[in-house]
Amino acid sequence: MADQGGDTDRDRWARLRLLIIGQLLAAPPPRGMLRSRLVELSGQTWRHPTTGAEVRFGVSTLERWLAMARSGPDPTAILATQPRCDAGVQRAISETLAAAIKAQYAEHPGWNIQLHYDNLKSALGAEAVPSYPTVRRYFLTCGLHRQVPAPSGPQGTLKPVGPNEIRSYEATHVGSLFHLDGHVGSLKVLTRKGEWIVPVGLCVIDDYSRLIGHLQWYPHENTECLVHCFVQALQRRGLPRALHSDNGSPMISGEFTAGLHRLGILAHTTRPRSAWQNGKQENLWNRVEQRLMAMLESVPNLTLEQLNQASYAWVEFEYQRHPHRELSGTPLERFVAGPSVLRECPSSEDLRRAFRIEVTRKQRLSDGTVSLDGRRFEVPQAFGHLRELHLRYSRWDLSCADLVDARSGAILATLHPLDKSRYADGRRRRLLSPPTVALAPSPTAGMAPRLRELLAQFAATGIPAAMIDHEDSPQDPEVPS
Repeated sequence: MADQGGDTDRDRWARLRLLIIGQLLAAPPPRGMLRSRLVELSGQTWRHPTTGAEVRFGVSTLERWLAMARSGPDPTAILATQPRCDAGVQRAISETLAAAIKAQYAEHPGWNIQLHYDNLKSALGAEAVPSYPTVRRYFLTCGLHRQVPAPSGPQGTLKPVGPNEIRSYEATHVGSLFHLDGHVGSLKVLTRKGEWIVPVGLCVIDDYSRLIGHLQWYPHENTECLVHCFVQALQRRGLPRALHSDNGSPMISGEFTAGLHRLGILAHTTRPRSAWQNGKQENLWNRVEQRLMAMLESVPNLTLEQLNQASYAWVEFEYQRHPHRELSGTPLERFVAGPSVLRECPSSEDLRRAFRIEVTRKQRLSDGTVSLDGRRFEVPQAFGHLRELHLRYSRWDLSCADLVDARSGAILATLHPLDKSRYADGRRRRLLSPPTVALAPSPTAGMAPRLRELLAQFAATGIPAAMIDHEDSPQDPEVPS
């Protein structure tokens, strides 16, 4: 019997039964000949609908099928396999046994069913516990599955755990959500210094289209490399509305989180040790390993530059243009044709200034400098009167720093490192003196107004001062020697 795609076992059994009984329905035998016809059919060999083996059916079975087919207008539905009337009923599991099973499972959720079964027989007696298949069906029916603790290491983060259900999701617009993740490569590469290292890949993808914004391999994963990769993705694709990443130290660093805030990008992070929440990136890294890295296994002395060039070519000419199994088309087609909420990317200088931390430092008034990570920066004379300065800088780039207004966040000036050799010639600029205000002469000179007020109040009391005037007292007699 030819098998049709999508048929269930129930449909195959109904088709086989109708094939056998349909002969008697289409051409009913004469009166008194039904028995002989059933005996003839019982001697024939048929193909089992599920296993494909040869099988025969008895006369009583054929009689039951024929009676069922005649009892209704739709013989196919009647001849289909019907569930047992006692399906789902655990008659052998008493209330006492059910309570013992649940209590034992609550105390030992990590036991397998066989271990539960052996302990139940020891606790309640072998005669009080039915067969193992019966107990196993009860465990599965009640959802008492074994709770295996998550393995340690990276593999333990890929298995969803927790009380909440797991559901796949997808953004509704291009640029609504970007994903950012890192991955330790499976191949070693050779650096320019002649050292073998394991590169770390950083990648940014769009959730709606799965388009790769930027993918690049770095010697190590730090905030500088992360910002470089993310800025490349922004300049190539545009500014997204939100970003989803894990809780790696570069992802939650001060420079990166501050840059996302200044660019108006909402930051979402996964729960700790829950890499499955960023499953789209994990699937992408699996594809990178199976396709890209597999084609580079035989390359001798693979360098980091060669790996990045190969990655760029693979991304642009295979991944972006290959149909995605979860999309109706390629990532590039979906990115171009889909509704977009991307924003225009700022200039390179604005992006560089965005990913900086803001700190407060005290100005050294003696020479007008401020210290950042052990390096001194010159403060313009126009801000020499400020005691505390609010500065923005990147810890990996001490070539300059921005002086900002603490209230508005506006950039007031750019500070540069102090060049001591520049001032070795002895020439100095004149200090900018503060503006002077011409003061009119005071109408009353001498005693301060507040003290005169206090003396007037004391004089009004009429009380003499409690003191002795030593100047008018007679001289002390000389002490004899």
